Amino acid sequence: MGDLPKERITPDKVFNSTGIDLCGPFFIKNKYQRKGPEIKVYVCIFICLVTKAIHLEIISDLTSQALIVELKRFISRRSKCHKIFSDNGTNMIGANREIKALSKLVKDREESLFAFFAEEGIEWSFIPPRSPNWGGLWEANIKSLKYHFKRVAGNSKFSYEELLTLITQIEAILNSRPLTPLSSDVDDLEVLTPAHFLIGRPITAIVEPSLLQCESNRLNVWQRITKSVQTIWKRWSLSYLNSLQQRKKWIVNKENLKLGDMVLIREENLPPCKWLLGRVVKIYMGKDKKVRVVDIKTGKGIYKRSINRLSILPIEN
Repeated sequence: MGDLPKERITPDKVFNSTGIDLCGPFFIKNKYQRKGPEIKVYVCIFICLVTKAIHLEIISDLTSQALIVELKRFISRRSKCHKIFSDNGTNMIGANREIKALSKLVKDREESLFAFFAEEGIEWSFIPPRSPNWGGLWEANIKSLKYHFKRVAGNSKFSYEELLTLITQIEAILNSRPLTPLSSDVDDLEVLTPAHFLIGRPITAIVEPSLLQCESNRLNVWQRITKSVQTIWKRWSLSYLNSLQQRKKWIVNKENLKLGDMVLIREENLPPCKWLLGRVVKIYMGKDKKVRVVDIKTGKGIYKRSINRLSILPIEN
């Protein structure tokens, strides 16, 4: 596999080099009209190449003017980016129509769009075809999120305010991902997350009772949004943790867990943005000198876990 592109490994301010992806379509309605017209919208995903931070925006349609307005909102909130990268719509068989439409806007050098790029000093590029070393830009967890987001919310009819609330909470979930320990101290359970680059500290969600077992027709609109967030969190976090434990294509000897290693523990029924983290304090080695079970110190005590339920930090690119 080739080296990572320089934009992904060169220290830089957050979102200076940004990937862009689309999810949708979704349909919004006027909450004051029971049978009013439905409007098709999309969710645009901005991905910082360096910090893995995520920003989500609603885009009204796939036109140059809508894209310019969306970029203005993004720049106003996250500061100006100087390089934008997107899939060119041909890297994957069956690339979705939205990405192809976005790519066509840029490839056709639409006048108003490129005037905006020139005025703001923004360079738009496409990732090279068949370049797996660029794949981290659209990580498996982002693709998984798009899949679960569409499955859970794709058939729902939200108002603009409701959809905005939903995607903002999903953005918080993505920016809560643990990346690497903040220190090597065995008593320090703090980790670096994408949120640290955005707000200087971890993101915490409001603790709400689980609504996963409740019938949707017994919930009010805001409870249904909470249920959607909890459903997406449950499906995506499990998929994300599974992706961290995938077998390597190349046969390599994995290094044993060591005392003091920070690990991410797979645990069911955790609330959104809550990750169970711990430090290895005792190892149990088999006859083959391989560690398969460890004791982990967490904020709530010491747990014994199989290494199959653990992901070591820092997470590899």
